[in-house]
Amino acid sequence: MTTPTTPTTRHPTARLTLAQMRRSTGRLMSAGVAITIGTAFVAATLLVGNVITGTTYDQVAAQYADSDLVVSDDSGSLTPDDVDAARAVAGVAAADAVRSAFTELNHGGRSIYQSLVAQPSDPRLSPLELADGAWPAAPADIALPVDAAERLGLAVGDTVSSTRWVTDDEPTAAQDGTEYHDSREVTQELTVSGLVDDPHQAYALSGGMGVITPAAMDQRLADELEPGATEAYPAIVVALDEPGDRAALEAARDALAAAVPAAGDVMTTQEYAEDAVAGMSGGQNIVFLVFVLAFAGVALVVAGLVIANTFQVLVAQRSRTLALLRCIGAGTGQLYRSVLLEAVLLGVLASLAGVLLGSLLVQAGLLVAPSFDLGVPLPETITLSASVVLLPLAVGVLVTLVAALTPARAAAQVAPLAALRPSDAPSLRGAGRFRAVVSGLATFGGLAVLAGGVVLGAAGRADIGVLAAVLGGSVSLIGVIVGAVFWLPRVAGGIGRLVASAGPAARLAAANTQRNPRRTAATATALLIGVTLVSMMTTGAASARVTMDDELDAQYPVDLQVAATSTDDAGNPAVLPGAVTDAVEGVAGLRAVAEVTTLVADVAGDTGSSVLPVVAATPEALSSVLSTPDAVAPLRGGTLLLPEQVAEDYGLAGRGTITLTGPAGEVTLDVVGSDLRTRQAYLTPLDLAGFTPDVGANALWAAVAEGNDPVDALADVQDAVAATEEPVEVTGAAVERQSFQQVIDVILGVVVGLLAVAVVIALIGVANTLSLSVIERTRENAMLRAIGLSKGQLRATLAVEGMLIAGVGAVLGVLLGLVYGWAGATAALGSIGEVPVVVPWAEVAVMLGVALVAGLIASVVPARAAVRTRPVAALAAE
Repeated sequence: MTTPTTPTTRHPTARLTLAQMRRSTGRLMSAGVAITIGTAFVAATLLVGNVITGTTYDQVAAQYADSDLVVSDDSGSLTPDDVDAARAVAGVAAADAVRSAFTELNHGGRSIYQSLVAQPSDPRLSPLELADGAWPAAPADIALPVDAAERLGLAVGDTVSSTRWVTDDEPTAAQDGTEYHDSREVTQELTVSGLVDDPHQAYALSGGMGVITPAAMDQRLADELEPGATEAYPAIVVALDEPGDRAALEAARDALAAAVPAAGDVMTTQEYAEDAVAGMSGGQNIVFLVFVLAFAGVALVVAGLVIANTFQVLVAQRSRTLALLRCIGAGTGQLYRSVLLEAVLLGVLASLAGVLLGSLLVQAGLLVAPSFDLGVPLPETITLSASVVLLPLAVGVLVTLVAALTPARAAAQVAPLAALRPSDAPSLRGAGRFRAVVSGLATFGGLAVLAGGVVLGAAGRADIGVLAAVLGGSVSLIGVIVGAVFWLPRVAGGIGRLVASAGPAARLAAANTQRNPRRTAATATALLIGVTLVSMMTTGAASARVTMDDELDAQYPVDLQVAATSTDDAGNPAVLPGAVTDAVEGVAGLRAVAEVTTLVADVAGDTGSSVLPVVAATPEALSSVLSTPDAVAPLRGGTLLLPEQVAEDYGLAGRGTITLTGPAGEVTLDVVGSDLRTRQAYLTPLDLAGFTPDVGANALWAAVAEGNDPVDALADVQDAVAATEEPVEVTGAAVERQSFQQVIDVILGVVVGLLAVAVVIALIGVANTLSLSVIERTRENAMLRAIGLSKGQLRATLAVEGMLIAGVGAVLGVLLGLVYGWAGATAALGSIGEVPVVVPWAEVAVMLGVALVAGLIASVVPARAAVRTRPVAALAAE
């Protein structure tokens, strides 16, 4: 007869697991927090990727406004004849080519670069709306974006200078006998007919769009073409007579495909936007996803180490319970499944919490994003998809399950009687020679590949060098992690011996780090990974910043430049009026102002180029404004300071002397090489007067005073010259230099912020390790208390132990990060110049300080547990 199954005997493994989890809620919280942070990282990354993709799609679609169809060709070979053919199709109300132009606008000493589109033949084909004035009616009219007009100080009815490039009709003969069509600058005065608004931010990524007449657009595009060439467009937008009729749309689609055989496809606006976004990003923002998910992977790896330590703590805590269960008949498989089931339940709950946390963070970001005026329309709410929920959930559960395998196996292998007595601390004997061999090969082999990447980068092969450096660095770091169990505890012991003189608590703490080398290595390694990556990024950025600053100083040696927009009879910039010079010299934010003369000089001789752009100024004036003043130190009378690149571009490399000719005669100058990156040669005003008389200063070079914002200085100079009402333009290389530096700072801030998550997770593991050490040493701690160790000394022991583990991981991580950071920066920028080893001392101090403080804080809870147990009770428990 079968015995009825009662509720108390059903699913004993599940009931045991739930009961154990209820008793270990506090301990499971640390592992749960670790996996929650990691999965929140993944969920937030996927959500932000969706937001970026959706925003990009909306912007692409917005550019085509209310058009119904897009006739496209991936090769961009649609012609004006194709546009006419599309307009002739039955049911088509209007059809325009997708085309744009580019111009430089100057007004009142201010300059901007503005993209232009033609006024559409049908309002449905453009997302732009008229905010003031009227649409352009003549070729010399322009409608500007509202913000562009504000930057230039323009209103409806004002005129603005438009500079563009026009291709010469007559070919120019090159030195090798071939012919080419050169280009020249053309300046045209345009009248602002109106101001336009972009309510859907369709052209936000292009900085807004100005509008000109179709005839003006035809002329601009034709001027850019070589003689005999034909305009070509990537797409034609179409508006139908019956926009809401599906049957009419399909009929027009077929008719357009037949009328424009060169078209690759005829799609609706929505279909074309989806196809364009997929073409730009492969269906997702792959670069963003790979970049951020890599850091999420680091966080999850570190979380896995923390979870493994957590379950080791749980197994140690339950040693007596496990032994009793074995004594009353529980099998090894039942205990094994119990631990794994606990891991799965923890992984599911923590991962769901991570998905919720990541979703809330992204939603909060969307709520506050409008206050930052990002210039692109963002959705108001997030959109949860199956991948956003299931992928982080699967990853979190998998990481937790894998991390629990070893502790589960240890729980299942507990002998019933052996578990009732204290177990010996593990040693290194299980580490194995195979691990040592793999670790050595990976470490030294990876470092060799890393060194090869550095050499390749310095030799100008940055593409291969960076790949080699990343591969070598990754492999060597894996080798370091795999072999950490051999050397990291010894390092901790060595440092521990240095602090042992501080007292008995420090000596005990140093000895305790050696009691379980595997756990000490695992915990310190978790912290080492995070700190290594943070240190690598900060060191790499610091080294790269020095190199980039030197390169930017060479590329942009002058902070600000003021030049006339008009030219003289020889085509050189006109002489600057004295009022402009006085106005610029009166700007408070400038360190120095130098008057210079720029012109294109004729070169005598049968070899090399027939012309050479030169700058004439005194060495003292140049030194006062250049970012690299030492570069002009060799300049003196009778010499021509010739940058290497200029010599190559104009066929003057290797020349010892160069003769410059002009209306006043000729001057032969000794060539002095220079590593300046500018596009002109330099000579003194006295030498200039020897072949070109009566040429005054036609430009001002200025240096921004240290501590002043280049953007503010540029605005002050623009305001000053605008008050003179003279036709000049102001350009600010310092602003570009600052923008590059800001990009580096922003990227560094984002990366360090992402990696800091891994460090936070690793610090949770320090607390777990200390908790486990308390459990393993319950009897030992009781004996120490019984022979006179005070509660304060026991707390100090655990505090020093926590700081030792955290400090060792942090110090080694910083050292590795210095090597990897410098090597990566050298591989990427070695071809530009020498990359020095720059130690970011402030960041290093912060990392070490945070690690030590966190190790101290992590010891608080374990210390409370250690001192709460009375010595006699602890001895009796064993």
